[in-house]
Amino acid sequence: MSKHTPMMKQYLRIKAEHQDAFLFFRLGDFYEMFFEDAIKASQALEITLTKRDSGQKEPIPMCGVPHHSAENYIKTLVEQGYKVAVCEQVEDPKEAVGVVKREVVQLITPGTVMESSMLDDRKSNYIASLSHFQDGSYVIIYNDLSTGENSAIIFTTGWEAIIHELYNRSIKEIVISPDFPEQLQVQLQEKLHVTLSYQKEVDFTAEYRSLCDNINDERIMKAFSRLLNYIQHTQKRSLDHLKPAEVIELKDYLSLDMYSKRNLELTESIMQKGKHGSLLSVLDHTVTAMGARMLRKWIERPLLHLQLIEQRQNIVESFYKNFIERDQLRETLKSVYDLERLSGRIAFGNVNARDLIQLKQSLEKIPEVKLVLQQFSSSHLQELYERLTLPDHVLALLESSLIDNPPISIKDGSIIKDGFNEQLDTYRDASRNGKKWIAELERKEKEETGIKSLKIGYNRVFGYFIEITNANKHLIPEGKYERKQTLANAERYITPELKEKEQLILEAEEKSVELEYNLFIQIREQMKEHIPHFQQLAATISKIDVLQSFAAVSETNDYIRPTFDSQELHIKKGRHPVVEQVMSDGEFVPNDIVLNEEKNMLLITGPNMSGKSTYMRQLAHTVIMAQIGCFVPAEKAKLLLFDQIFTRIGAADDLVAGQSTFMVEMLEANHAISHATNQSLILLDEIGRGTSTYDGMALAQAIIEHIHDHVGAKTLFSTHYHELTTLEESMKRLKNVHVRAEEFEGNVVFLHQIEEGAADESYGIHVAKLADLPQSLIDRANKILTQLENTEKVSSSENNEADEAGQLTFFAPDPNEKDALPSGNKVIRELKKINLFDMTPLEAMNELNRLQKLARNKQS
Repeated sequence: MSKHTPMMKQYLRIKAEHQDAFLFFRLGDFYEMFFEDAIKASQALEITLTKRDSGQKEPIPMCGVPHHSAENYIKTLVEQGYKVAVCEQVEDPKEAVGVVKREVVQLITPGTVMESSMLDDRKSNYIASLSHFQDGSYVIIYNDLSTGENSAIIFTTGWEAIIHELYNRSIKEIVISPDFPEQLQVQLQEKLHVTLSYQKEVDFTAEYRSLCDNINDERIMKAFSRLLNYIQHTQKRSLDHLKPAEVIELKDYLSLDMYSKRNLELTESIMQKGKHGSLLSVLDHTVTAMGARMLRKWIERPLLHLQLIEQRQNIVESFYKNFIERDQLRETLKSVYDLERLSGRIAFGNVNARDLIQLKQSLEKIPEVKLVLQQFSSSHLQELYERLTLPDHVLALLESSLIDNPPISIKDGSIIKDGFNEQLDTYRDASRNGKKWIAELERKEKEETGIKSLKIGYNRVFGYFIEITNANKHLIPEGKYERKQTLANAERYITPELKEKEQLILEAEEKSVELEYNLFIQIREQMKEHIPHFQQLAATISKIDVLQSFAAVSETNDYIRPTFDSQELHIKKGRHPVVEQVMSDGEFVPNDIVLNEEKNMLLITGPNMSGKSTYMRQLAHTVIMAQIGCFVPAEKAKLLLFDQIFTRIGAADDLVAGQSTFMVEMLEANHAISHATNQSLILLDEIGRGTSTYDGMALAQAIIEHIHDHVGAKTLFSTHYHELTTLEESMKRLKNVHVRAEEFEGNVVFLHQIEEGAADESYGIHVAKLADLPQSLIDRANKILTQLENTEKVSSSENNEADEAGQLTFFAPDPNEKDALPSGNKVIRELKKINLFDMTPLEAMNELNRLQKLARNKQS
């Protein structure tokens, strides 16, 4: 077997160290990929797959991308969840002996992206590490490399809580130990669709130990060290912008499981999978990228501390009342760039002169922001005002050193101002005077020769030259010039004097560019020393931006400041913040809602399409808005502080996991009733509709009873089982309400008004008519409905005895029962013995199937 070439041996050696990444191997002006990398990359990037002869029996598959446009190709791969190892030449080819030395200078992964073109300005880009400890606890460490943010959470509540937490943070990549349980790795990939990376447990390097000075828990230290060492291994550069880790105490925040975040469409809509149509889209009136990211984080973690909520409300109210000053503030903030990510790029070493100009322009706006804040009387705004300290010497350095509109490249010169560095001024003077001398020489030579088309030009190969067309060559005095190059239509010449001046000019230009680069690096290094200051400014500006956004959206949409109570929730004329924004056929119909200790459950009936789900979602949105400090869409609102929100709203399945809509419904309901407390809010919409009528009705009633008797959470439960409305008679804390609808000339009119009492019918066929089903089908459905209703009336007159507990009787009487009780009572007695919530969803379904067969056997 023939051997590989030395270059290919080098490639294979480096590739062996990065087997889980595409290796972008620098060859001249291209990054090349070979073997399996080339085959996969050609498909993922839709580029041509070629072959390279390497002395083997079969040519080697190969593809490549130009180095100047590689960023776009890398972005495409990373967005698909891949990693890219960038391998560069690290020595001058002219000085190399043998194969040019190459090394991987950076490993770009979904969670470690730093290039601005690969990031969404208004979203954080998290990488996480997940560690499991012998005491059964887990630790999650979050890092946003682009901003330096670090946080830690300890979980002692089991694996399910980990999945919900990671899902809600939109993690791109998770770092785990190589021996992390395989079955849990599978769940992480299937449920979260993340890139998994591996890092052994290693100790902190001394330079980063200070990031955990405020942490005493050894588990957090170990988990944090894993993530930091992975980042150091992949990025291979300074991480001076990393912030000390913040320990997140989950008890300080309202908890939202993955179902609730999805069902409530907090940051993205279910259908479009984007921001539009979400609660975030309504509340986001921020004008800075930093503020937009902070708003998203606040929505994902509403507060539980009333004092902190009221501090935010006080600032929002001050902004709300002083709208002229608030508009001035908004206009000023629009000129503040992303200080967080600018700090990250400064530390990372990929900042350019334009970035530093953005930093300068942002710092220049700080005094204007403070001037506007002085006009507000809020004491809490005064605290923010005092945090806005301007590093004058930094601003002075940037002002004196960088030109206002520098090029993107920092290696081609023209970025440093005249007068900043004496040596640079000397080089520039020599270069400028030299070029002036060249221009004067051209004028003089034209006069002496009489050749008006004579010109002095320059290229990198021949340097400066005098060019004369062939038609004018006869005018050149004999011996005046030395021929340098012959072209098709002209000759190029030089003179000793021109060559001497050329050396002076080029030497000055070369040294000038080199010195400018070195000066810029020095300026960048000085900026690194002030990164903590920039980050403090960023945090303060972000908070101001979010709170002014709350005030702006509250004024625009007529929101009011809510109050909080320990006993009762009372919303007067509440509205859905998202739905009312898209109403095109009239104003949104507001509704009241009251929940207290006497009546903490509402059983909601009414037609499909009438607004039951909207009514439920608007309560959750109102609660979340209030607990992040925003005003709420209502005429008046007195709210409770909720510790958790659980929802089951809308139809969804998980076919990948083999779960039907009904199974997903049961899993979400089980999660709610298993984790809710009497301080929680539960919203369950149409539970039981995914199975047979009796199964669904039995489950719905059992769930209502369990929440009422054992959980005590504030609950909204909508249903199409009108039979359940009789529960109000036996359950003292349950109250019937319905969505009003009226029938007019054969058509149903939805009034979207919540009123006390139960609905009298479902109007399902009317809804089908609204969906434009064929009229013949509608007529047939009405005929069948009449037949069913008549049958039901006969059945009811024959079997009108209730069971011994006065609850619903679902089954026909059995004449063979010896105790002369209705035949369904035996089945009902067995049903009552079942503890549904000690079963898995599959066990519950099997048990219901057994009871249904028993009931059918009795009926036959």
